[in-house]
Amino acid sequence: MACFIVATVQILDPERFAAYGSAIKGLAESFGAEPILKGAVSEVLEGAGVVGERVVVSRFESAEQARAYLQSSTYRNAQLLREGAANVVMRLINQ
Repeated sequence: MACFIVATVQILDPERFAAYGSAIKGLAESFGAEPILKGAVSEVLEGAGVVGERVVVSRFESAEQARAYLQSSTYRNAQLLREGAANVVMRLINQ
């Protein structure tokens, strides 16, 4: 069953976050992900959101593939680069 990883990202240190981005470039796709959306919130229409917060949506064929991506050693090592550079929330959504 297809699923999505939906990440919201508040970047605190753009330079350090860029190093993280470079470290994971193409990694999700190597686990079968299809990039759906990547962009900044331009306007909060309802609720307590943050203008400028980035949203990233990736589609995976299965939750197992999505979890394998997040549990990979490459991703785990990249997470270390991201520490203190951004506040990130990742959600797994089954379709």
